[in-house]
Amino acid sequence: MTQPKSPFTKAQLIPQEETLEIARKKGDLFIGIPTENHFQEKRICLTPDAVGAIVANGHKILIEKGAGNQAGFTDQDYSEAGAQITEDKKKVFGCPLLLKVEPPTAEELQLIQPKTVLVSALQLKTQESQYFEILAKKKITALAFEFMKEADGSYPVVNALSEIAGTASILIASELMVNAPKGNGLLFGNISGVPPVEVVVIGAGTVGQYAIRAALGLGANVKVFDSSIAKLRRVQTKIGRPIATSTIQPKNLLKALRRCDVAIGAVRGKNRAPVIVTNEMVEKMKRGAVIIDVSIDMGGCFETTEMTTHDKPTKTRNGVIHYGVPNIPARYPKTASVSLSNILTPYLLEMAECGGLEESIRFDPGLRNGIYCYRGILTQKTIADWFDMNYSDINLLIF
Repeated sequence: MTQPKSPFTKAQLIPQEETLEIARKKGDLFIGIPTENHFQEKRICLTPDAVGAIVANGHKILIEKGAGNQAGFTDQDYSEAGAQITEDKKKVFGCPLLLKVEPPTAEELQLIQPKTVLVSALQLKTQESQYFEILAKKKITALAFEFMKEADGSYPVVNALSEIAGTASILIASELMVNAPKGNGLLFGNISGVPPVEVVVIGAGTVGQYAIRAALGLGANVKVFDSSIAKLRRVQTKIGRPIATSTIQPKNLLKALRRCDVAIGAVRGKNRAPVIVTNEMVEKMKRGAVIIDVSIDMGGCFETTEMTTHDKPTKTRNGVIHYGVPNIPARYPKTASVSLSNILTPYLLEMAECGGLEESIRFDPGLRNGIYCYRGILTQKTIADWFDMNYSDINLLIF
C-alpha cells in the first residue's frame, strides 16, 4: 500500500525559527500651523492643551503669529504650551507636517515644500484639477478630514462638525425669530399657557439628530422627515423619547411645513443635496417662519435658499426668513477648534509612535482611508471620477 503524498516538502516539516514583529521606531514630528486666510474661517486645528500634550512627547510645533486669536487662543497660550511662534509664513509652510482647517489656496500651495505631509479639509466641490496637479508635482502626501474613519466605520471629523451644525441650527433659528426683520417674535421654550414652537427637521442623520435634541431641550414640538425608515427608527432610539416621524411624502411634509415656525434642512446627497421643499411649498408657510438650510454647501434641500455669509446671513423669500450660511461651525470657532483638536491629537501621537504617517497608515485602515494623495499619486476613486483623472489604490502603494 502506497503512502499518501504529503503536501509539504521535507524542509517545510523541519521546525522553523519564530519570526517576531519588528519593533516600530518612534519618530519626531515637526508640525506647522499657519493662520487661516479663508473667508470667515476662524478655527484652528490644535488648542494650547493639545499642543502641550504633543510637545510633552518630544515633538515640535511652529505656529504663525495670531493663528488662534479668532478662536479665543492667544500666542501667549501657545507659547506657554511649548509651541514656537513666528511671523514668517514661509517658515511655517516649510514644516514637514502641515495642519490646516481649510485646504491651502493656490498661493499657499506654492509655499509648501516638496514631500510635505498635508492634513486639512479637502472640500472637493470647491477644488479644481490644478490643485491635484500641484500636489503631484511636489510629491505631497495629503490627508483629508472628510475621509478619515474610525474602527466602527464612522467619520469622526464629519460627525463632530455635524453635531455642532445641528445644535447651532436651532440656536440660530431662536435668534432669528426675534432679531431678524419681520421675525415672528416667538420664544423657543414651553412657557406655561403658550403653545410651543413647531419645528420640522428634514433629514435624520447626525445633523438632524442634534437639531432634534436641541429643539426638544428648548421645549419645542418636533416632526422629523427622512426617506429612510431605518434612520427614523435609529433617531427615535437615540433621542430616547417618542417624537413624530414620517417618510418624505409631499402631502404630509406640506401639512407640517404650513404649521411650523422653524424648518431645518439636513439632507445630503452624493453630488448635490436633493431639493425636498419646492418654491410652492415655501409660499404656503407662515410669514416670519425661519428656514435653516444646513445642506446649502451641497446646493440646499429648499428650492428657495441662496448661499449667504456670516455677515449677512439671511434673505427673505415669500415672507419666510432663509438662513443659507454654508460653514455653520465657523460661527462657533472655539467649540469647533476644541472638537477638531480632540480628534486630531490622538492621530498625531499615534503617527509619531509609528515613526511617521507612512508607517501609521499601514496599521490604521481608518487613517489610510483619509489619504487622497500619496507622494503625489492620487489614491481616491471619488476624486478621480469627479475630475476624470487617473488614480492608484493606496494599498498597492504602501504594502
